[in-house]
Amino acid sequence: MTVLKSFALKNCTLKSRLLTHNTSDNLALPGHVTFKHLLLKSILTISALLPLQAYAETLTPHHGIAMHGDLKYGPDFSHFDYANPDAPKGGKVSQAGVGTFDSFNQFIIKGASADGLGLLYDSLLERSDDEPFSLYGLIAESLEMPDDRSHIIFNMRKEARFSDGQQLTAEDVAFTFKLLREKGAPLYRSYYADIKSITVLSPHRIRFDFGQSTNRELPLIVGEVPVLPRHIWQQRDFTKPTLEHPIGSGPYVISSFESGRTITYERRSDYWAENLPVNRGINNFDTITYDYYRDDTVSLEAFKAGEYDFRVENSSKRWATGYTGPQFDNGDIQVRELQHQNSTGMQAFVMNSRRQQFSDRRVRQALAYAFDFEWTNRNIFYNAYTRTHSYFSNSEMAASDMPDTRELAVLEPLRDQIPAEVFTTVYKAPITDGSGKIRGHLRKGLRLLKSAGWALNKGKLLNANGEQFRFELLLRDKSFERIVAPFVRNLERMGIDVSIRLVDISQFINRYRSYDFDMLVASFPQSSSPGNEQRDYWHSSMADQPGTRNIIGIKDPAVDYLVEQVIQSPSREDLVARSRALDRVLQWGHYVIPQFHISSYRVAYWNRFGMPAKRPKYGLGFDTWWVLPDAQLSERN
Repeated sequence: MTVLKSFALKNCTLKSRLLTHNTSDNLALPGHVTFKHLLLKSILTISALLPLQAYAETLTPHHGIAMHGDLKYGPDFSHFDYANPDAPKGGKVSQAGVGTFDSFNQFIIKGASADGLGLLYDSLLERSDDEPFSLYGLIAESLEMPDDRSHIIFNMRKEARFSDGQQLTAEDVAFTFKLLREKGAPLYRSYYADIKSITVLSPHRIRFDFGQSTNRELPLIVGEVPVLPRHIWQQRDFTKPTLEHPIGSGPYVISSFESGRTITYERRSDYWAENLPVNRGINNFDTITYDYYRDDTVSLEAFKAGEYDFRVENSSKRWATGYTGPQFDNGDIQVRELQHQNSTGMQAFVMNSRRQQFSDRRVRQALAYAFDFEWTNRNIFYNAYTRTHSYFSNSEMAASDMPDTRELAVLEPLRDQIPAEVFTTVYKAPITDGSGKIRGHLRKGLRLLKSAGWALNKGKLLNANGEQFRFELLLRDKSFERIVAPFVRNLERMGIDVSIRLVDISQFINRYRSYDFDMLVASFPQSSSPGNEQRDYWHSSMADQPGTRNIIGIKDPAVDYLVEQVIQSPSREDLVARSRALDRVLQWGHYVIPQFHISSYRVAYWNRFGMPAKRPKYGLGFDTWWVLPDAQLSERN
């Protein structure tokens, strides 16, 4: 998957436009799990049409909704502050994909979906990228909701149209939820598990009722779902990959493609929502093309040769050594690091706890002593990264101090179910002096392994049956071998037999989705407002369903409880405290070996773009850039 997939202007869909970016030499999650918003998931049921008089209460219509606190933009706002409403339209933009694609259906776990498919779809609401989690009307002109958030009604714009000219109605919204729940990726069911019913009140009015009014996030994430056309999908098999041109209501359509090699999107001249406040100054390029390359090394050389225009770099070595040449010296290519305020989540060596050798917490903790981040950062990463200790790194959700009174109130009922260290010690991943001499760390690891029943005998770590500790480390990118090699050497010094298995992207995706691995490198991206997606990451109900993000295989009632507490947070203060509590329990579960993160986007682009003076706090904002008029005169064919 290309690192640009998550930045792809309006890449599909929920929760945060940037959060799955690969900025840390990472092998981020494959395929359609890294989209515009953190995760795209689904619901439980569609209700029968209920009598309209059942919903006769009077509620005040609103133009937007915030997760906590007030909206930044009032009902008469004209555009987001980070967008230039006078940005010129036009120009061709090319980006790079890595690997291949064979499907335009990113809503299922089968196939490798193309980059940029989110450009085709609109949702009821649109996210503001300079607020932690606020949404404003797109397909929905207004919304109505009681104070307890037990339900929400969307009043839809009658002018909304799909790209084939068909009007978009409430029936399409209801159909979308039913389709995703029944035939989409399995993670949908957890994300929308608290939706009790959906009722079409009229052709342009739809109501969602929630089983738990304490799930304050549900009204927002319901509004983020890309709406699919009922008249198209009710006649097609949604469960299979397809290269039929999708129909959506968004700003772009597919104009051409060559399977696995290139895809071009064209801006719609008849886009119904072009002048809405949430779109002014956004979606400025006439065409957007993704050309696919077999790996990032080839992709970088193509960029330097002028084959495409914009690139986000995820390798510290390439960033430090690869961006040189006359085109950089004379300013034809601009290189910048753009700071952001996003949670960087957790990137790590992930152990599959379903495997017997990783089922013991002490074993998982022991292996962390073999990863020498400080040496790696100095000798391989050019000191580009910060060590990750938290699942919510670079955010206020991170458990980086002892729990306060509010957090202790959440943790105390679980005291007998969670590690004692949760209450006594702030978690830190093992830290070295960077010299590469980590015998002391390896001894600590071996003591833990001994307590778990393993013994070092003639250079081999053996269990009671005389079987050596061995596992396979699954990779999909050859360039990552240089990063894992020192880690593997240290594990071998502990008597562990580790084999590195490099596979192509298709095989990696299949093995990842079916949990057919011992250890791999993966990331758990987080938003500035954690919520329902936490079920898909950590909840027991997801551990045995193929295609979810609970790739670790966590089955812990205490974690389940904390996930629900996060989802039901009544205030921002409670959300922070409960997220920290969840973070702390996950940390001391030693499910992963934390790696590293960076709090900026490393971007390079040919000097043909204009951009707003103000950047969004929580997004890259490439969808607000434009091609300079002079550059259009000389752009490549």
